[in-house]
Amino acid sequence: MEESDRVARRWEDLDIDILVKIFQSFDIIELTSGIATVCTSWRMACCDPLLWRTLDLSMMKSNFIKIPLEPYVYVDARSDKTLNHLLKTSLSLSQGNIMTLIFHFNLYVSDDLLTYTAERCPRLRRLVMPAWNRIKKTGICKAIRIWQDLKSLTMPSIANPPYLLEEIANNCKNFSELKVMGPFDNFFAATIITYLPKIRVLSLRCSMLVKDTLISILDELRNLEVLNISHCLLIEIPPPPAPRRIMRELDQCVLDKASRLREFLTCMKDSCIMCQRTRNDEGLMRWYKYEEGVWKADEVSSLSL
Repeated sequence: MEESDRVARRWEDLDIDILVKIFQSFDIIELTSGIATVCTSWRMACCDPLLWRTLDLSMMKSNFIKIPLEPYVYVDARSDKTLNHLLKTSLSLSQGNIMTLIFHFNLYVSDDLLTYTAERCPRLRRLVMPAWNRIKKTGICKAIRIWQDLKSLTMPSIANPPYLLEEIANNCKNFSELKVMGPFDNFFAATIITYLPKIRVLSLRCSMLVKDTLISILDELRNLEVLNISHCLLIEIPPPPAPRRIMRELDQCVLDKASRLREFLTCMKDSCIMCQRTRNDEGLMRWYKYEEGVWKADEVSSLSL
């Protein structure tokens, strides 16, 4: 065959479906590195909804130092710049198709960036929140009003939960799953009972939990189907002057009340590494001390990352 008779096939002529299949093997850094600017076909492939059902930023942590004044962290400007570029590029390519958004718990997202994100992924159904430090009440409430399809939320514990849960109750009619990472007291439980009485799945793993709070959850959340208290530091507070004590096993009262649940997930074994860590950290898990990614685990399959 003569050299002049050969037809060279160009990359931009490659079938879009094949390009999408190739791009599905890329991580978020590679997807946002500029391949969408190669040609029209590559940009079309980069914007395919199959690539953007989930935006997983759980590998990204802010470079920060703690400070004594609000927001109690100072984030390096380069770290903010990297996050801004990656997130804004992802949101542009996703064209509003993101259903699941996952932040690292040590990623300090600004209020403005959270609002920007909410406006560009209005169909969000599952959210794994970053640290609260730089997110104000107005910012998260504005985002929740946009995310009316939200069904599942994983969040660090918050000192004043009523305003957040009330906003979810008023705007997210299909909301059904909540995971709280950190302290969970009777006030938090009472807030859930007040604003989210129809919640079906609740995970409190690796937290400190008072027995009376657990009983309130079991008594009042009548629609609850799945409760995860694996590796919790369970505390019983008897009447004064008796001191509080750590429960080593669940008593029959709790087991009877939990028997109506479809799943009641527990682990209180002395031999369990995660149980040991919760006790050593006194019910406030310091995830940064442990292997990367361990914070993403959950015994509830729909909440595991």
